Amino acid sequence: MKLVADLYIRVSTDEQAEKGYSQRDQEASLKSYCAKNAIAIRKVIFEDYSAKTFEKRPVWSLLLSDYKRKSGVVDQVLFVKWDRFSRNAADAYAMIAHLRKCGIEPQAIEQPLDLSIPENKMMLAFYLAAPEVENDRRALNVKHGMRRARIEGRWMATAPIGYKNKSDENGRKYIAPREPQASCMKWAFETLATGTYPIDQVRKEMNSRGIRCSRSNFWYMVRNPVYCGKIFVPESKTEEACIVQGQHEPLVSETLFNEVQDVLHGRKKRQSVKIVSHEKLPLRGFLICTECGNLLTGSASKGRHQYYYYYHCQPGCKCRIKAGDANDIFANELAQFTLTQEIAGLVKMVIAKLYDGQVDRVKDRRKEILQELTILQTRLGKARELLLNGDIDSVDYKTIKSECEQKIQVLEAKFAEIPAKTESIESLLDKAFDRVCNIETLYVKATLEEKRKIIGSMYPEKLVFRENSYRTSRLNEAVKLIYTLGKDLSETKNRKGDKKFRLSGGVPRTGIEPALPCDKNQKIGV
Repeated sequence: MKLVADLYIRVSTDEQAEKGYSQRDQEASLKSYCAKNAIAIRKVIFEDYSAKTFEKRPVWSLLLSDYKRKSGVVDQVLFVKWDRFSRNAADAYAMIAHLRKCGIEPQAIEQPLDLSIPENKMMLAFYLAAPEVENDRRALNVKHGMRRARIEGRWMATAPIGYKNKSDENGRKYIAPREPQASCMKWAFETLATGTYPIDQVRKEMNSRGIRCSRSNFWYMVRNPVYCGKIFVPESKTEEACIVQGQHEPLVSETLFNEVQDVLHGRKKRQSVKIVSHEKLPLRGFLICTECGNLLTGSASKGRHQYYYYYHCQPGCKCRIKAGDANDIFANELAQFTLTQEIAGLVKMVIAKLYDGQVDRVKDRRKEILQELTILQTRLGKARELLLNGDIDSVDYKTIKSECEQKIQVLEAKFAEIPAKTESIESLLDKAFDRVCNIETLYVKATLEEKRKIIGSMYPEKLVFRENSYRTSRLNEAVKLIYTLGKDLSETKNRKGDKKFRLSGGVPRTGIEPALPCDKNQKIGV
């Protein structure tokens, strides 16, 4: 009776290119073998899929299903060599037993074996073990090569979000920033470092900007040191895990990355969310109700032809102020804060001296960090000597080494952020005082955010609007000193002959005056 066989042909991309195991060559060899041995061919199965297990081969799974439905139609499954059948010995033995239960004999035409002879099972074990060893050695070499490349600072995987995979002229692979994803990742790190917004809220904003990622993936991204130019190298059997300097361009500084890690681990307190206001209501959140002492809010009221904006208290309170009038009066009050060129020059001189003192403190801070680094390096060297002398074991040494290296890494990042050279600030001072001398004009032309920054910086405490004027408990100390100095010097020059005149050192007499203390039960009208 003539035997019937299926021809199984399998290749993988690397083997097809390196060893010449093309599908046409295998097919020709198998058909020639069947012709010589009078074997009928039922069908030819092509598998272009590299897998260690049979379950992950789609064509082979269909073939087994066919054998279950049509038992007895095939006598043999033929292939060129046993490594075409499988490269996993345990998996191959299980599949051979399964096929033989179905009445099908697997056979390699270039390595034929009669499995009914017990001694041939030794040859089968060799044929199956050799390709498995080759696979394991290849995988180990790849693993070692990838680890060596990571130690050299090369990213050996798909580029993370914000980067793209590229190759140089020599075919060497690397990652480079990719816009606009890179800018979005920078924004995410800068926003998280402030501690103002929860991490999931930042992730949702990233999704709205087109960077789609899950919660777990985003959490992994913001903790990945690749974004600050570092690469994590996992531990192996002979080497410990470490973080090395990468060869790619970082998206954020190491200091910013460490600040984000402090926020994620709860080591940095969150700041309060800023009050958002309308451009017609720049004083919203800065005014106190004269009736109940609560903060005034603001809103628009629809009139017959347009909207009218008001500062008002909560429902039930009668305090209500026209926003337009209050804004104009506040802008006019700022006109009282003026500086002459003489006073501006004097203040600039003082700031320049303070800046020089700050530069000296920066130099001292660099020295302190260098001293701390020296101490840590010395401590690590002593621990190494104790290990060599047998005074401590390897576990204690690894603990000391890990703690020291972690502190050294943080200190080195801080040291890199401190500038080695300082620049002159004369041009910046000239530009700043050109604006400060005309604070009213600066306020009128400023954006909403800039106006609120001006108000908040000048008045650390809330304002009371009463009888078309503003009152506050105190001014910012710097503003108070600068503008009071200018006013007092002007008065000194005008009243030079008055012996009784003394510098008051108080707040300039403008429309914005300190709020007078009042009885809690006394009501103040608008």
